[in-house]
Amino acid sequence: MTLAIVDLGYGNIGSIRIAFERLGVTPILTADPGEIARADRAVLPGVGAAAFAMARIEERGLGDVLRAFPRPLLGICLGMQLLFDRSEEEDAACLALIEGVVRRLEPAAGLSVPHMGWSRLAVADPGCGLADGDYVYFAHSYACDDGPATIARADHGRPIPAAIRQGNVLGAQFHPERSGAAGARFLRAFLDS
Repeated sequence: MTLAIVDLGYGNIGSIRIAFERLGVTPILTADPGEIARADRAVLPGVGAAAFAMARIEERGLGDVLRAFPRPLLGICLGMQLLFDRSEEEDAACLALIEGVVRRLEPAAGLSVPHMGWSRLAVADPGCGLADGDYVYFAHSYACDDGPATIARADHGRPIPAAIRQGNVLGAQFHPERSGAAGARFLRAFLDS
């Protein structure tokens, strides 16, 4: 199996690579459109700002490759947010693979922004490798709207889609590479899909 991790030159690609290596898969880190298009699986990681990440994607000629990718595609954290139509963060147009808007989290009594730390999940699709009650690690200030693609939720003042799936596209707002056994099960389910 060829697993391509999209390398935009920053972010959490090293820890994601190590998480897949622990599962017996050695991914390639690449920004080459041809390598990504030929891969059996692709991962769009992300840490940072939506507009900056989308500019990097378009500069490297990856937007059309990701939009047309026909096999399992996983977005992690910001990478998941980039799968949606747009983000309120700098009013960025995103990949538009899934309908919806990514909105800023609002602070509330007892809830800080960014949402950083471990949160419990409610899981609607156990086929994603996650289970009700799993704790996973989050680090984000924006989140997509809850909708029909949501397969697992956390709560941070509002329902937070922790994982989404639509067709061949899968996303994790949480960091599976930092989420212990639950994260490893999620990544294994992606590899096996």
